[in-house]
Amino acid sequence: MTQGARESTCVLIDVPPAQLPDLVNEAMAIYVAAMGYPPATGRQRATHVLKHSSFASFRFRAAINSHGRLVGFAYGYSSVPGQWWHDLVRKAIGKPSAHWLEDAFELSELHVSPASQGSGIGERVLRSLADDLPHRTMVLSTPEGENRAWRLYRRLGFVDLARHHMFPGDHRPFGVLGAQLPLERPDNDPLALGLH
Repeated sequence: MTQGARESTCVLIDVPPAQLPDLVNEAMAIYVAAMGYPPATGRQRATHVLKHSSFASFRFRAAINSHGRLVGFAYGYSSVPGQWWHDLVRKAIGKPSAHWLEDAFELSELHVSPASQGSGIGERVLRSLADDLPHRTMVLSTPEGENRAWRLYRRLGFVDLARHHMFPGDHRPFGVLGAQLPLERPDNDPLALGLH
């Protein structure tokens, strides 16, 4: 199957908080595989995802393949003072860059099953999640290193807010990135060209 065929067979759906418990374990299995974490991390993270679903502007998008299986997902919410990630990142980026967090949507997770990576699913899910957000910016953190995630974020207009940041509980350095909303579209994107 070609990459284009793989991509076109996915359907993007909104998952409301009430339906999240039915999908969270499957999503966390993708999270564990994509991040290289031990399985226990996924079970622990599932608790956080369900807690996050009560946050303001919570949004969860899922990519479902033609067999009805979850192959990718992204979720986030309004980033506000008092939240763990927000407060750590505010300190990391410092006052000159703090405006990035004043009206921000925090992309908490974006993951695609390793077997489905490289087919455009991640970008489709992220754009779907970002579409029509009322926020001024989107902020995120991702492990340092040249990879597909970094190339995707750069292509969509994300810039460095902090580099090599160490979060408690993870041994890897992370980059903290931000983008103005709406997300940039490449020059050859049909939506950017008005061909949709």
